[in-house]
Amino acid sequence: MSADTPILQLQNVESAYGPIKAIRGVSLKVRQGEIATVLGSNGAGKTTILKTISGIIDPRKGSIEFKGSDITAKDPAFIVQQGLSHVPEGREVFPLLSVRDNLLMGAYTRKDRDGVARDVEAVFGYFPILRERAGQEAGLLSGGQQQMLAISRALMAAPQLILLDEPSLGLSPKLTKEIFEIVVRINRERGTTILLVEQNANMALNAADYGYVLENGRIVLEDTCERLREKEDIKEFYLGMKEEGVRGERRWKKKKNWR
Repeated sequence: MSADTPILQLQNVESAYGPIKAIRGVSLKVRQGEIATVLGSNGAGKTTILKTISGIIDPRKGSIEFKGSDITAKDPAFIVQQGLSHVPEGREVFPLLSVRDNLLMGAYTRKDRDGVARDVEAVFGYFPILRERAGQEAGLLSGGQQQMLAISRALMAAPQLILLDEPSLGLSPKLTKEIFEIVVRINRERGTTILLVEQNANMALNAADYGYVLENGRIVLEDTCERLREKEDIKEFYLGMKEEGVRGERRWKKKKNWR
């Protein structure tokens, strides 16, 4: 698979919670080896996209391809075995298991003991605090440490693609910066492709290569992150250079020149 070939492709995907449509006709591509990001406000449908890709939610319409194979509505365990890991919003570590056992749970599909041992050492290299806390129950870690563990657990599956949902949620600016630096390192050093959902648009646009803007369940804008950072709409609504409160949101919604 070449660097320009999409490792993940969604075509006209629609998902819902009961009668409420959460995403509407979403089409996007993630290329091999890149970091792609989906930006959007609360309730825009960002998390639903990731849950639909990983099989937690079955789409009502559309198709999802991973590495050229159809994974639409496949079982989540099957999707993990194909090389796709999901780091959910809120971390969701196993609180009563030790840090080390959480990591080993991430490698449950693997049979290569030596490779698993090497990857445990690799994630300890990315997050040294996890080595210090290896025998501690994961539920006793701080929020930032749990986020490190959730990312590390996903890496233990040796994935080709990681879905990363709101890694900055509840973290201090300093810790958010550290997490994003490691995410970029993982992408550059390991070649792991990453699809990132994030409300911190400044961090996401600086870390990622390509971006999509989601509003009310629809992709309304896409471009390289370099170009997105320069667009006035993005500067105004996502990067803080806008009117405060409702007036700013109304100005954004009235704009017609998306593309």
